Amino acid sequence: MSMDDIIFNNQATIRLVPFFLVLVGMAVWETVAPRRERQLTRLARWPHNIGIVVINTLLVRVLFPGAAVGMAFYVESRGWGLLSHSTISHWILVPLCVVILDFAIYLQHVMFHAVPLLWRIHRMHHADLDFDVTTGARFHPVEIILSMLIKFAVIITLAPPAIAVLAFEVILNATAMFNHSNVRIAPVIDRVLRWFVVTPDMHRVHHSIEDDETNSNFGFNLPWWDRLFGTYRDQPRAGHEGMTIGIRGFSEPRVCDGLIGMLVMPFSGNIDSYAINRRQWGERD
Repeated sequence: MSMDDIIFNNQATIRLVPFFLVLVGMAVWETVAPRRERQLTRLARWPHNIGIVVINTLLVRVLFPGAAVGMAFYVESRGWGLLSHSTISHWILVPLCVVILDFAIYLQHVMFHAVPLLWRIHRMHHADLDFDVTTGARFHPVEIILSMLIKFAVIITLAPPAIAVLAFEVILNATAMFNHSNVRIAPVIDRVLRWFVVTPDMHRVHHSIEDDETNSNFGFNLPWWDRLFGTYRDQPRAGHEGMTIGIRGFSEPRVCDGLIGMLVMPFSGNIDSYAINRRQWGERD
């Protein structure tokens, strides 16, 4: 059996095993060394956040059986994409494609804050009233579908090797669990880490209820894009223990952290003012 066959036939396991290992590992870390005091119990939030993960996983399996890796194999078989006939060594090509895919996800994230209709969908992620490892997997099913279609478009255009796509998916899932975790990291270590990976303290700023802080630190994996494009913010004004997590207008646990409330959130409220337009501290709806 070739390496391609192994990747294609076992991609779900290769993705899910690291996901659950990191999920459990970060959950233990959160228990031993939490960064912030919880507003709600795990029992009040986790069943619904994990329920969304189950729904999204089943939805992707039904709509996109081959997922992003399957699309990479299909593109390669058709000879499509900018890199389809590249002679670049795989040792260079694979990490290069992982970086490019990560940049695409950064741009996607900014877009979901910039377009009113997309912000409607994405705000379910931000409406979590606490910030912990399960927040990293809390995305509306519509956002998951749109994100997969965007990945398909990037893969068709770029033609990255399937192993690069798989590596990117594994790394993205793991870092999303890591940087959404409620864990305490020594400041001196955090300052070094955030030059190479998005840390929990860096990404937590993005989940602040303050509008200008929400519009910063869009990166999920690599921190370089925020620094390059001026969206980096070092710390929240109120400090990590004092900051408020969430978005304005959504503070009721039943709505923000109940499964039904989460699913209908894109269809409630208005979009007269949305995240990317609220750049200044003190501006309110």
